[in-house]
Amino acid sequence: MKPNSLLTATLVAALAVAVTPSAAAQSAPAIPGYTMGQKTLAKAPYTLANLESLKRTLLFTDEDIRYLRMSKTILADQTEAILDVWYGFVASTPELVVYFKNNKTGAPDSAYLGAVRKRFGQWIADTADANYDQAWLDYQYEIGLRHTVAKKNKTDKADSMPLVNFRYLSAMTIPVTTTLKPFLAKKGASAADVEKMHAAWVKSVLMQTILWSYPYVQKGQF
Repeated sequence: MKPNSLLTATLVAALAVAVTPSAAAQSAPAIPGYTMGQKTLAKAPYTLANLESLKRTLLFTDEDIRYLRMSKTILADQTEAILDVWYGFVASTPELVVYFKNNKTGAPDSAYLGAVRKRFGQWIADTADANYDQAWLDYQYEIGLRHTVAKKNKTDKADSMPLVNFRYLSAMTIPVTTTLKPFLAKKGASAADVEKMHAAWVKSVLMQTILWSYPYVQKGQF
């Protein structure tokens, strides 16, 4: 095995062990740091009208929402398998795993990865079942902030990189939605429905990363 391949395999194995939920965690009703709908969240600086304009620009329609809803039941019992694929990709991509490293040890922070994984799993369900209301909009703003110097690491009290460079948030649209497509096809949906569910996911993930960009953009230029 080549040295780089060995390093990748080691990281993937370490992340898989570190973030596999325990039985206690799986039974816990609350996800630490998940604050969708809570009054403590700041109101998003963009409006519901702005969101509708963004949807139109992305050609995101009620049909896309219907296919996202269809995907929810298909993906529900595949969440951990999907996360394994995504985390494996992060572990094997130095440009991404660096954002989870512990500043003292230089190694991936297993506690930080585990906390984010639980919210990432909830994000799958939220994306498939979004209401696109004010609560959803406010949480998109919160997610954006948590990738910047304003809030990164604070939710999980991690000692890691101070921000995620924005270019990787948008870029992740492709690996996330490309690797999701086989899971959409696993429950007997027609090829046409799989294509439409996948297209809806691409639009939704891109829309979310655009909203997350607000804290990165110069004031007045979003």
